[in-house]
Amino acid sequence: MKNIFVVLILLFTIALKAQDKIYQPERDKINNLVHTKLKVDFNFEKSQLNGEAWITLTPHFYPTNKVTLDAKAFKINEVKVNNTNAAYNYSDNELTIELNKTYTKGEEYIVYVNYIARPEEVTQKGSESIKDAKGLYFIDPLEEDPKKPTQIWTQGETEASSCWFPTIDAPNQKTSQEIYMTVPSKFVTLSNGTLQSQIENNNGTRTDYWKMDQKHAPYLFFMGAGEFSIVNDTWNGKKVDYYVEPEYESVAKDIFGTTPEMLTFFSDLTGISYPWDKYSQIVVRDYVSGAMENTTAVVHAEDAQQKKGQLIDENEWEGTIAHELFHHWFGDLVTTESWANLTVNESFATYSVYLWFEHKYGKDKAAAHMFKDVQTYLQSESEDKILVRFHYHDKEDMFDTVSYHKGNAILHMLRDVLGDEAFFEGLRKYLNDHKFGTAEAHELRLALEKVSGKDLNWFFNQWYYGNGHIKAVLTYDYNTINNTVTVNINQQDKVFTFPLSIDIYESGLKTRHNVWVNSKQNSFTFPFRKLPSLINIDAKHVLLAEFSENKTLDNYIYQFNNAPHYLDRRLALEEIVKHQKDSKTALNTVVKAFDDPYYEIRVFALENLDLFQKYTKRDIISKVEKIAQNDKKTLVRAAAISVLGKLIEPIYKPLFERGLESESYAITGSSLTSLYQIDKESTLNKINTLNETIKESLADAITSIYIQEKDKSNLPFIANHVLNGMFLTENTRTQQLYSEAFKWIAESDNKEAITNLTNNFVELGLKYKKYNFDKMAVNMLNQMVYMQQQSTNINKNELILILKIGMSKLIE
Repeated sequence: MKNIFVVLILLFTIALKAQDKIYQPERDKINNLVHTKLKVDFNFEKSQLNGEAWITLTPHFYPTNKVTLDAKAFKINEVKVNNTNAAYNYSDNELTIELNKTYTKGEEYIVYVNYIARPEEVTQKGSESIKDAKGLYFIDPLEEDPKKPTQIWTQGETEASSCWFPTIDAPNQKTSQEIYMTVPSKFVTLSNGTLQSQIENNNGTRTDYWKMDQKHAPYLFFMGAGEFSIVNDTWNGKKVDYYVEPEYESVAKDIFGTTPEMLTFFSDLTGISYPWDKYSQIVVRDYVSGAMENTTAVVHAEDAQQKKGQLIDENEWEGTIAHELFHHWFGDLVTTESWANLTVNESFATYSVYLWFEHKYGKDKAAAHMFKDVQTYLQSESEDKILVRFHYHDKEDMFDTVSYHKGNAILHMLRDVLGDEAFFEGLRKYLNDHKFGTAEAHELRLALEKVSGKDLNWFFNQWYYGNGHIKAVLTYDYNTINNTVTVNINQQDKVFTFPLSIDIYESGLKTRHNVWVNSKQNSFTFPFRKLPSLINIDAKHVLLAEFSENKTLDNYIYQFNNAPHYLDRRLALEEIVKHQKDSKTALNTVVKAFDDPYYEIRVFALENLDLFQKYTKRDIISKVEKIAQNDKKTLVRAAAISVLGKLIEPIYKPLFERGLESESYAITGSSLTSLYQIDKESTLNKINTLNETIKESLADAITSIYIQEKDKSNLPFIANHVLNGMFLTENTRTQQLYSEAFKWIAESDNKEAITNLTNNFVELGLKYKKYNFDKMAVNMLNQMVYMQQQSTNINKNELILILKIGMSKLIE
């Protein structure tokens, strides 16, 4: 039986890691799309679309007497060219049409196709998804699920728009569009462009006419319909709308309300005022990814819909909102010419979150976000992958942490190399040179070179056309006779060329040295008057690098107190918290971090405070009490309440009970777990009064309590969240607690819990696959194997079911 697990893991790993060296070029342009007009209605019984398409095309350069359109899983009823019946062949998802004559460049013709789109028969793999890329999705079309609304929506990237209309489904094509959508009258609709008219029909349906005159790529087409509340906003006279489920209407502006300000910021930043005619965002059910930048009609997964209690703590979707909006310049206005060059879309959209946070909330917020993105890349084991990747195995493989997170960090380095003025002026030139067209990474380089006057081949060869990142061992040689220090930089693995900032702190003063590293071993000697208290390498924190050095605790404490960057404080604090038991200075530094201007540092200090060290803690606890009641950030107050909960002191019961009435879900959750330590009955009674939606919002706290209760009736709820606690937290105690719960579920005969665990496994795959989910998935499977080996009581058949179902969906 054990062999089954091992074989499954090996097959899973091989399937995810397979990379065939096949050159993947830009798609040849034989014919060019000019305009696409569609008339569609829907067969809800069969989850099909009845469509008519009028596609205007012209030869790209060479004369041609045929055209091939992508049309996946269609039933073709009729084909015409310029209103005349045409001969055609439909096979292998391609519709090849004989034209009525040979057409030359600039000569337009119109192809008419009457068809039925059958998305349930599509079997292609999908971008960022663990499901088939069906292009067109019917959600509860027969209204059988009382927990779901009936909806229709589309998802085109990478090449799935051709699952619902015939087209040349490639990113290097651009077309204007019209769509006539006939839907039940109770539905509202959304598509690209603007709504031109609505006509009520006499059969309970309505036909909405959407039109967009500007050209964009076929994968950016969108069509959605359902019962949504539309919350209106505006920007510079243009409509800005938020489509949400009715129960979220009251918080729609809390979720999406920064959009107009983002439109202003990105317009100013790019030098191009938002170029499209409106901007709408819609939240749909069962979405196959996180969000998608369909031109003027962005779609978001249901995670975007947050309750007021979550939004008070933090709008976790704000970065995604910025990401998809910035695509309207980088991706929609100027589109990658091939999936190999996806970086010109996704790296920019990812970097926009840093830019927005820097603008809106300050450098600490931006730096904290960049740090998390870099860690995501470093932990993904993707060093062998190149950013511009012409030899990918499958185009969907391009949607990974390299295209997103690494590309984001590379842009940040490039900005530092060029300076802000040249960097952003270069981006403006790139966008203006290629607007409403396509481009590749070399054209980005040429625009930046034209503006800056600098040759950037060295940078692009390393970071765009080479793999890996900087790895170096740092050592310091002090010469107390000459009063000099030599900084030695020994690169490991590959050798990179890069500018390096070095700050030397002595006698309370900082001296900045900027040097260039260009070989495997470099040494730089600097004078000092007094032995330095700290040498801070990459002081600007812009490099995508792993530096190994030996700093003392005193160095780290000095760094926390004197170096200004978020990462100086964060990385120093990560080391300082390890020494609270044996160093009162370390403990005092952790306490000092409670007053840090950036809330994430305050939270980190509180979460890592050691209350059970040997030093006096009365003053510390008093400080934590004040934070629990007064800190301006609810997440910090919640962290302080958790600290007090560890003391198991009844004196704090009133504080915890007040916390249960807070609007903040973070404070409520911390108060639940803290109160549970001193009054289990009251806590469980409170949980029992919560509705299922709120319980899901407080899942971390409630799951932890349910695990400690060991009540089998709660196993299905625990199973929905146990994998998050095992694999998506850094807290060792939490991981251990949830691992025990996993074993408890696995040894049970609770089929509902086993099913929930399977679904959670797949959902995590859907959510994290584009960020190299394979590593986390293999860790999950290894954990299952380990538990199977350790326990004689484990329900092996049910665990194998988890593996088979989960893996079959993840490796389709």
